[in-house]
Amino acid sequence: MKQINQPQKLVTLIILLFTLASYSYGQKIGKYTKYVNTFVGTAPLTDPKILGYELPKGWRSWAGLTFPGSSLPNAMVQLSPMTEYGSGAGYEYEDDMIYGFTHTNKGHWNLCNIPLLPLSNPEAKFGSKFSHQNESSSPGFYQVYLEDYKVNVSLTSTLRCGFHKYEYKNNTDRQILFDLARANNRVGNWTIEQEGKNVLKGFQQAGGKIYFYAVLNTPVDRLERKEEGKQNGYAIAHLANGSTGAVEVKIGLSFVSVENAKLNLEAEIAGKTFDQVRTEANETWETLLSSIQVKGGTEKQKGMLYSCLYRSFLWPALRSDVNGEFTDAKQNVSKGDFNYYTEPSLWDTYRNKDVLLGLISPKVTLDVIKSMKDVGDKTGFIPTFFHGDHGASSIAGAYLRGIDGFDVKGTYNILLRNANISPGARPHIDEYIAKGFISDPDVASPNVETKANAGVSKTLEYSYDDYSLAQIAKKLGDSANYKSLMARSQNYKNMFDPATRFMRGRLANGDWIKPFNPQYPYYEYMYREANAWQVSFFAPHDMPGLIKLYGGPTGFESKLDSLFTLPWNPKYIARNVETMIGQYCHGNQPDHEAPFAYYFINKPEKSQKILDNILNNLYGIGKEGLALSGMDDAGEMSAWYVFSALGLYTFSATDPEYLVTAPLFDEVKWRSSNGKMITIKKPGKGRAITSIKVDGKLNKGYFVSHDLFKNGGTIDIATK
Repeated sequence: MKQINQPQKLVTLIILLFTLASYSYGQKIGKYTKYVNTFVGTAPLTDPKILGYELPKGWRSWAGLTFPGSSLPNAMVQLSPMTEYGSGAGYEYEDDMIYGFTHTNKGHWNLCNIPLLPLSNPEAKFGSKFSHQNESSSPGFYQVYLEDYKVNVSLTSTLRCGFHKYEYKNNTDRQILFDLARANNRVGNWTIEQEGKNVLKGFQQAGGKIYFYAVLNTPVDRLERKEEGKQNGYAIAHLANGSTGAVEVKIGLSFVSVENAKLNLEAEIAGKTFDQVRTEANETWETLLSSIQVKGGTEKQKGMLYSCLYRSFLWPALRSDVNGEFTDAKQNVSKGDFNYYTEPSLWDTYRNKDVLLGLISPKVTLDVIKSMKDVGDKTGFIPTFFHGDHGASSIAGAYLRGIDGFDVKGTYNILLRNANISPGARPHIDEYIAKGFISDPDVASPNVETKANAGVSKTLEYSYDDYSLAQIAKKLGDSANYKSLMARSQNYKNMFDPATRFMRGRLANGDWIKPFNPQYPYYEYMYREANAWQVSFFAPHDMPGLIKLYGGPTGFESKLDSLFTLPWNPKYIARNVETMIGQYCHGNQPDHEAPFAYYFINKPEKSQKILDNILNNLYGIGKEGLALSGMDDAGEMSAWYVFSALGLYTFSATDPEYLVTAPLFDEVKWRSSNGKMITIKKPGKGRAITSIKVDGKLNKGYFVSHDLFKNGGTIDIATK
């Protein structure tokens, strides 16, 4: 490694401090936003001791797949740098080239639309080197210096608009690339045109159409278009010479029309300065983050808490324009009395993130439910995501927590269609109803990529979804469906093989699948992105029934101990099944409830030991301290940390109650959405819970009611 002498280090430090100071001029550092590191989750994880195996050549671990750019909570615009198209979030920390700044994101190999890049004397290939030493970010802000073009880029955003500021060292031959043939989705068409002296407008078709309306603060001398609409094309705005100040681009987005993109821009950003927009973005985040205040804990724990809280509020993303219009599931322009949002990442986020969203931003949750209902009205089914039918849990959990300002009966009726109609939202639902389980085919030599039914995972998850839907039925007084759905919620037991004491795949005739290796991970054969160990403790709605399958508390404890101690076989490699504690995988979601399972046999100290290991050693890791132990998955990984660090976990997200664990902090103050305060106190260094008091009264068991968030109250946790 090249060594840098002390004078060079000093000069570099002075330049960096001056640069950061100039970009922060006039910016008030927030009490809570200062803890947020938007780069967490952008770096890869390479340590085989943590991953469980040596990464195959050419593989990158999915240790976060987050983006560092500017966004408001649940916004349409997420304005972020692009270092690699086709990667999860477009930005990978180990890269040293930036190819553009894109306006949508999720961290899921899609979106990354409308790329812009300032150019100065460019060569044939577009893109610039950059260094992390000349890069900074905070909620609602991102900055980087493009070395090849000698341009300092600053970005901020509103709900539906992006604001670019380009400071060119060379004030002649300034250009802006509109790289509209590129996105993380395949681009089928694109167009751009100039309006007047300083307006550029058009669309990019990548999945659906994304329209833009961009206003520059300097004239465009000419608009160069190469292969317009084609996949090898691009457009360059050549800026007029003469001005020496920063070039600013205000750009509005819409999923409806250019006209709406213009309306969005005029409503949100037109008359504001860059610093005004940045300050407002910071204040928005400061308000949200201040909902949770902590005392005690380390600086790293505070940083991870607020970084994870921030990351939990980026998805679902807004799709309604300021005039209320949106493009619906049938690709028609609709208008509603609510904000339309993208579908949640339900296979992941139903476990915790959707509940967290409802606790802090109930209006967003309400509009998300209305959006899902709108999809159901147009398609006949409430949307699902990837696997399972967890809209049932997400909606039921919100409803039972008091978010009820939607068409409850209409939504419930569509969820009943999800649970019963074939073909529809639930694959293999006919077999599930007829047999009480979903089978897999007999495959001679299955491997990780074997295509099949994931019958075990589907059966377990449909059982939980049936329980969730039954809770709505119960509240609505639909006793017939309540009884039927509750009976179906016991179907998880049909996958339990008492001989091996695992949830095991079955053939169509009911026979157990042979041969059977509970350690081997599959993507779709019997299990979904998991092995038998990782799904065999999933029955969050009926833990007493699950424990009974294992022969009672002693047998259950023995099996659970083995989950966390049986070494992972490093030869078993399945992408996204990574970061192991024994057979437990924290790098993916299917077993995220398992560390809490000891509570149900009255051994909370065993759970806490595992939770502390995960909280302190599997977040903010790797060489730079920026890796997560797996995909953030639209905030699920982050929300797991938030709840667990604060001492309340949504073990069964459907049910309006929370499992009490030992928080990382001495005191937590959580301001609910109605202004009530929940205070959680855990004095002393002990980590094993000995008693829980709620408002001074000894609590029976380890769960506390959601009533605390309605009325306020104090939880005192004693430990040893």
